[in-house]
Amino acid sequence: MTSLVPQIQKVGVVGAGQMGNGIAHVFALTGYNVVLSDLEQSALDAAMETIRGNLGRQVRKEMISEAECEAALARIQCATDLDAFSDVNLVVEAAAEREDLKKKIFASLLPIVPESAILTSNTSSISITRLASSTDRPEKFMGLHFMNPVPVMRLVELIRGIATDEATYSTMKAVVASLGKEAASAEDFPAFIVNRVLVPMINEAVYTLYEGVGTVESIDKAMKLGANHPMGPLELADFIGLDTCLAIMNVLHDGLADTKYRPCPLMVKYVEAGWLGRKAGRGFYDYRGAEPVPTR
Repeated sequence: MTSLVPQIQKVGVVGAGQMGNGIAHVFALTGYNVVLSDLEQSALDAAMETIRGNLGRQVRKEMISEAECEAALARIQCATDLDAFSDVNLVVEAAAEREDLKKKIFASLLPIVPESAILTSNTSSISITRLASSTDRPEKFMGLHFMNPVPVMRLVELIRGIATDEATYSTMKAVVASLGKEAASAEDFPAFIVNRVLVPMINEAVYTLYEGVGTVESIDKAMKLGANHPMGPLELADFIGLDTCLAIMNVLHDGLADTKYRPCPLMVKYVEAGWLGRKAGRGFYDYRGAEPVPTR
């Protein structure tokens, strides 16, 4: 296993959802001490159950030992209070994809975290420069965008804001390598690299459905068998969350002022209905039965 980055002893992860628990998992398994924070104890309990299950799967696949699993779990401290971040060296914010919420979290953290701590956001689309400018250390602020599911996907996008200094970038590049992952550096433009390419493709698939060119089933089959994608675009949208896809399309549309990024009205309708994908039980597929069934 790659050695830890010496100046990063303790990592604070804000948000215990799908991304946050995965980020806590990989840091703890690598050997970093982690404090995982969320407003609700129930969210933390669910996150630890997920982490325990995912680590257990790695044990069964003989990717890690039982001892490594137990050691990783022991390195994770859960907290509903940000005061637990008083001695962290690195913050990874992994809250919902809303700029106002992320800025509020960083504002709450600033009086608590050490002045030397690096601040990062797992945002998939929001301007790093804008988020950084709302803090007291824009030179120590970066985008650290993990892919979902975090324990499985090897890529991490590193995004520098206009003020990010070289020392911060070098440290975070070393941190990504220590996790056994690969870094791709992206400039601070809306949605960076992966989602700049991926989410408009998903949006176009939704337009293809909206315009009646194909059904949910035929669109996903076409892209899996015709383009060799491991998952169809509508299935992938459900996996990501339609609310997240819509948020990214809105960031692209607002940030680049190009009509090609206009969110499909059908995606908007699904989000308004609360049909957000797997996490809600329904999206382009209905997941409430034994097998997913297309909803259109």
